[in-house]
Amino acid sequence: MDEVATKITDILKKHMKEPRDDIALDTALTDLKIESLDLAMIVFDIEDGFGIEIPYNANEDVEDFKTVGSVVERVKSLIAAKGTSAASA
Repeated sequence: MDEVATKITDILKKHMKEPRDDIALDTALTDLKIESLDLAMIVFDIEDGFGIEIPYNANEDVEDFKTVGSVVERVKSLIAAKGTSAASA
């Protein structure tokens, strides 16, 4: 795992009811027993940790947040977009 994936995995472990070490990019968030309230806190921690804003509504099903890898890819795309918008400002 790269630095972004490792940091996200650490954030997920912090919010898991039963932390485990066998988390891979293809691990489903439902397998980690992460509930919607936990997911909201995870989103806040990711935003703080990476200095990004994640469009997220706890009342909607979030397609980008199904697996650990999908979270990592979404965060990477938001980091890249932030870098692009900062460069064009």
